[in-house]
Amino acid sequence: MNVLVACEFSGVVRDAFIAKGHNAVSCDLLSTDVKGPHIKDDVRKYLNYNWDLMIAHPPCTHLAVSGARWFKDKQYEQKEALEFVRTLLNAPIDKIALENPISVISTKIRKPDQIVQPWMFGHGETKATCFWLKNLPQLQPTNVVEGRENRVHKMPPSKDRWKKRSITYLGIAKAMAEQWA
Repeated sequence: MNVLVACEFSGVVRDAFIAKGHNAVSCDLLSTDVKGPHIKDDVRKYLNYNWDLMIAHPPCTHLAVSGARWFKDKQYEQKEALEFVRTLLNAPIDKIALENPISVISTKIRKPDQIVQPWMFGHGETKATCFWLKNLPQLQPTNVVEGRENRVHKMPPSKDRWKKRSITYLGIAKAMAEQWA
């Protein structure tokens, strides 16, 4: 299966699909954090390739409700971010999963098909993750664990906090590769 992991610099999702024997490549404006098949470019240039599946992680900076207090000052940026989301959702790819936190995508485009938590996939933490799905089933929990620590929310300020907060949990990535391939 040919898998495009859009807007991913970490390689976590890409590598989960590669581990399952798929031809997977990540694409982001940033360089990849770990060695592997990666395109450092605007993913929109690659949407018309022969992909069977796209997992998209568009930047949430102007979309996540956690930043709602700044929305009034970011109307143009939010409009552009929503246009990018629409482009990804409407890509000519048979199977699509778009991932984002609780965001204005729910009110401006459509409600998510599913909301998952890391604790459903082996991580004792909370971080609501929404999926907008096209021709894919909802992810089924693989390892429900006790503990509901909100580690991501409690991260101290740092220059790369945004980057650390955006990385997909490995348990969720593995579930994607097992259930959506």
